[in-house]
Order: sequence, then C-alpha cells, then structure tokens
Amino acid sequence: MGAIGIVLLVAFVIVCVLLVLLVIVQDDGENGMGGLLGGRGTAAFGSHSASVLTKTTTVLVVLFFVLALGLALVNKKAKIDTDLVDTTTTEVEATTESSGNWWSETADAE
Repeated sequence: MGAIGIVLLVAFVIVCVLLVLLVIVQDDGENGMGGLLGGRGTAAFGSHSASVLTKTTTVLVVLFFVLALGLALVNKKAKIDTDLVDTTTTEVEATTESSGNWWSETADAE
C-alpha cells in the first residue's frame, strides 16, 4: 500500500469515528432519520429542514462511501494473465513427457 493508500485509510478511520459519534449524539426524536418516515409533516421528508447534525451526518456518509470506493480501487489486485498460466502448464507437461513414464517403466521391468 502506497502513500495514497495510507492517507485514504487514515481519512477513512477518522470519518468512521466521527460518523459513529454523530449518530450517537443525535436524538431519537423527529430530527433524525426516524423522523423522515414518521409521516408527521406534509412535505416529502418531514415538515422541518435538516439540522446541522443531520447535514453533517449526510456529508460524512458520502465521504464514507467515496473513501471506501477509493480504498477498494487503490488496493485492487492485478488480474492474472491467462496466457502466462497456459504457457507454464504446457512447459510442465512437456518436461513430464520427455522424462518418460517412470511408473510404467518400473512395472514393465518387473
């Protein structure tokens, strides 16, 4: 993991800790996510606008997903070249055939 991966990982851990703390601090009343589905207001997402805590939580959730995707892309492993694998297997088969069938030669000798 290079320097970019380490920076992304540190930022990811910080965002995770802040996100957990913000969710814990929020009250379970109508200002949180539970209030969105409560149906108290006539607007689509409730009758009152989001507070600072819910806006900050939304920003941190977006950062969480962006950093998770970034970490996945940075730590992605390269694909195995199938042509290289096929060549190696063919060389091993050729070596086995050139050395002969040792098990059948010993059976014939007896």
